[in-house]
Amino acid sequence: MLSKKTRYAMVALTRLARDYGKGAILISELAKSEKIPQRFLENILLELKKIGILGSKLGKSGGYFLLRHPKDVNLAEIVRQFEGPIALLYCVSEKAYQSCEFCKDERTCAIRKVFKEIRDTTFVKLEHTTLETLIAET
Repeated sequence: MLSKKTRYAMVALTRLARDYGKGAILISELAKSEKIPQRFLENILLELKKIGILGSKLGKSGGYFLLRHPKDVNLAEIVRQFEGPIALLYCVSEKAYQSCEFCKDERTCAIRKVFKEIRDTTFVKLEHTTLETLIAET
């Protein structure tokens, strides 16, 4: 299951993607329109800023905005930022690989094979689903 933090990040980013190029959006406005607790949203937006997805502007017309075009932000990077590895088992993870304590031979392990297929399918879907994809579907 995705955490609320990840889901709120996706909701906020989708809103910012719809308004891409129109300037910054105040946190209070974003929180209210998307029904996200403001204090929770502040932390999420700061994390997204640290990884280079968002920019911010101070002052009267300040707030947050997407630094990259919505077609250049995919769900895989958002999920990885807030959830960690996409794989359900460390032995099939690309970013957090650890050898399996249960496998006698990873090359022939049927369990590993199934979970690698699940990881690969999930990753491809998340990588090919961008913010632009999400806003086109709404």
